[in-house]
Amino acid sequence: IAVAGSAALGAIDGFRKGLVRYRAALLMVVVGVPFTSVGLEIAQVLSQRWLLGLFAFVMLIVAMRLFRHAPASRTEKTEEHRVGAQVDPATGRIRWSWLSVMLIGSIGALTGFMTGLLGVGGGFVIVPMLRRYTNVSMHGIVATSLMVIALVGFGGVISAVVHGVHMPFETTTLFTLTTATGMLGARKLAVHISEHHVQLGFALVLVTVALGMIFKALFYP
Repeated sequence: IAVAGSAALGAIDGFRKGLVRYRAALLMVVVGVPFTSVGLEIAQVLSQRWLLGLFAFVMLIVAMRLFRHAPASRTEKTEEHRVGAQVDPATGRIRWSWLSVMLIGSIGALTGFMTGLLGVGGGFVIVPMLRRYTNVSMHGIVATSLMVIALVGFGGVISAVVHGVHMPFETTTLFTLTTATGMLGARKLAVHISEHHVQLGFALVLVTVALGMIFKALFYP
């Protein structure tokens, strides 16, 4: 509830600013949800230590790619993307073709699989993949990722309630309010930070979390 609610707030803010690529987000959700079950099935046969190690390994790879490909300018970024889903400068929308559908659908499938396998929101997959294979701005990628996380998250909440899960009201409310506050504060701050620094900051967070996961996998039973 906390993740889905705060992501929804961020996505709504992105909608107001015209940043959300909602068609791409819906495609990723539709394709990704079935692959979540595949990830869940595999996760059942792996130990927690292996899951933590795999999570950390994937995050480190993503972080290194973000560090290596952090553009110094918008022009440099545009030149990097010779193939993939491109935004039409005239309309501000993604040019849809079989290539862009397959590409974004594949990102959705990978996101769903990793969400089921590792139990994470999927933003650490969506952000670097869209950054690498599209010319959507970093702020637009983040807003689109938040819409995907919100939709998938609320689906998970509904599924949990249907299956009889009882959530502690006070803890859920407090965690949701503090998470939403953090989201709103970050969205206000994001407009004053360049794409370059947003990307580097995201990569730094991934490295920090990954190192924590590695430490836990190695030194805790």
